[in-house]
Amino acid sequence: MEIDYEALGRRIRLYRKKRGLTQQALASLAKIETSNVSHIERAATKVGLPTLTNIANALDVTLDDLMGNNIKKNRKEREDKFHQAHIEAIRQLLKDCDEKIIELAYALFEAQLPVIKKEFKEKS
Repeated sequence: MEIDYEALGRRIRLYRKKRGLTQQALASLAKIETSNVSHIERAATKVGLPTLTNIANALDVTLDDLMGNNIKKNRKEREDKFHQAHIEAIRQLLKDCDEKIIELAYALFEAQLPVIKKEFKEKS
């Protein structure tokens, strides 16, 4: 997972200021050096999970709050790649087909998709 350390630092600074904390106060609560808070907020250093957890606890927020869109963005990127790979596989299946076969394949897919979705939901 690729972490946007600049966005993470901005969110930490935002929550710190919302709580009315100085960098020194946050450092004390999170049991880290004051200079470390500055480096993290400026993305001058990569922060590890234990330190990030301490900061989240000190700010009374969740790790999700601090990570923001990093998790959602990466999930979306994986989903996009997954979809693109399957679209390409379908293209390959249909590459030697004429229009009539492609239209029939589409009609079959369109007709069966609601049934597949329904079965999948029932099994989940």
